[in-house]
Amino acid sequence: MMPTALSTVGRYGLRICGVVLALLLSPHVSRAESILWEPLANGLAVSVWLPGKSCPAVPSLLAIDIDPDRTKFTVHHYAQERLSHPPTIEEWHKRSSHAALFNAGLFRENFAYLGLLYKDGQSLGGRRHATWQGLFVAEPAVAGLKNARVLDLTVEGFDERRPSYREAAQALMLLDHRRNIRVRQTGKRAYQTIVAETDQGHILIFKSRDLMTLYDIAQCLRDVMPSVRQAMAMDGGSSSDVLVSESLWRNDRHTEDYLSWKTLFGGGSVAHIPLPTVIGVSPR
Repeated sequence: MMPTALSTVGRYGLRICGVVLALLLSPHVSRAESILWEPLANGLAVSVWLPGKSCPAVPSLLAIDIDPDRTKFTVHHYAQERLSHPPTIEEWHKRSSHAALFNAGLFRENFAYLGLLYKDGQSLGGRRHATWQGLFVAEPAVAGLKNARVLDLTVEGFDERRPSYREAAQALMLLDHRRNIRVRQTGKRAYQTIVAETDQGHILIFKSRDLMTLYDIAQCLRDVMPSVRQAMAMDGGSSSDVLVSESLWRNDRHTEDYLSWKTLFGGGSVAHIPLPTVIGVSPR
């Protein structure tokens, strides 16, 4: 007996429903585009990103998406601002009223910065580190340059006498434009702050909520976030810190374990240590 047109359509409909259901239930690769961003201000959005099965060794991370065309970056160093001791990130926020802040590169026990450090086009005394090839730069001093970049000093120049950017902070190169991981797998785990540049010209800041290795986060960014052009690592451990102003929050999402995003980004769940150098983000 030949099937009727209605029964044929019904079978095709069931097949299509089955395919759709399979796609919905199948595991997906977590990519930058799948991050659930919460816009807080013009050019500033945040998220709590859990890479999941794609990156089993990487814990959830606080993530900040910054559009440099609508926001500006400012380097702060406690000695240049004539402070007797480094403030915590909360104290930096009270002094500056930035929309967001994150810790800059590495420093010695006496709080001397390790690497190049520039503010308003002037060096703050740091010397170029021979092996750390990542350089975060912002606020161009010449026309035609992007407002913020992650430079790879092995292939991109930076003239210390005539800097092309007014703000700069040097640290470790993590992932380059060839998708090469630029750190070794040492097994050393710590809290980490990562600064990445995307193909669209945005700057992404990641702060891990738990211990992880730099190699694991580099591998994760390489494998599941193709929009990341290159990335660098700021200081880790207890110095790893970010803060987003409480005044920006209109809605307050929650993590899977019911923690408030607003509290996490406000630093209410962690203890802060003094930071000699931070980078602030403000509207243009």
